[in-house]
Amino acid sequence: MSSENQSIAVKTSGRGFVDLGGWLLTAITVVVAAIWFFPLYWAVVTSFKTDDEAVRAGVNLLPDALNFSGYLFVILNSSLPIWYLNSVITSVGVTVLAVFMAACTGYAISQLRFPGRMLLWYLILASFMVPVSALIVNHFIIIAGVKLLNTHLGIILPMLISPVTIIVYKQFFDGMPREYREAAVIDGANEFQLLFRIFLPMNWGVTTALAIITFIGAWNAFLWPFLAAQNERMMTVTVGITAVQDTFGVAYARVLAGAVLAGLPVALAYLLFQRRVTQAITLSAGIKG
Repeated sequence: MSSENQSIAVKTSGRGFVDLGGWLLTAITVVVAAIWFFPLYWAVVTSFKTDDEAVRAGVNLLPDALNFSGYLFVILNSSLPIWYLNSVITSVGVTVLAVFMAACTGYAISQLRFPGRMLLWYLILASFMVPVSALIVNHFIIIAGVKLLNTHLGIILPMLISPVTIIVYKQFFDGMPREYREAAVIDGANEFQLLFRIFLPMNWGVTTALAIITFIGAWNAFLWPFLAAQNERMMTVTVGITAVQDTFGVAYARVLAGAVLAGLPVALAYLLFQRRVTQAITLSAGIKG
């Protein structure tokens, strides 16, 4: 065999090895994705079954017929609309306030020079060492002391702690050319005008990504809303569906219908803003890493 033919054979063999590895990796990915997706699929399918069908022996991957009685029962016999409204109020409030405060803080640390600036920055970095769950008792004592339990403000305030958002903003503001700031200052712009007319408009993509991921996190929050909202009329939807489970007992179709309705806004937000959510997760992971 000539040297040219041997070279072609080696290249073909190498390409075959790469193709085999790619197919194997794809197969593993599909299997892992199926394992991850199956509980979600099972919850959605079960929510369209009757209660008797949901507890029937055997594995029924599809309902005998689409049944919306579970959804109707949850909507008509629980406070789900009020829980939805509470979740919207708290999630939007947390998103607006957290992003606004993070943008202002990130701008101040990045662009201003004031006593204690680096100490504040190091404290924000050090806050990663303290899990939020470790602060729950302190939050409860403080919120109870100022009599904000069972209020929207009492749910929102402790959820505004978002050091990752501040760090992301600071990094992007650090990368802004100094010439923009200097030119605006010469034109008489103050710090708020610099932030809201120059720095933020040049980082709307980052702001949008952080706002979406903050909204999703606030909507999915459970522990603090569970402690702060002791009145059923003030519960968020993630807390309320636990009350649905206690009320409905073993009515799995109804319970899962409530769970699907609770997660539907987040799922829609992710589908509509998938690229922005992925960007925000990448930014957060890059900071934490």
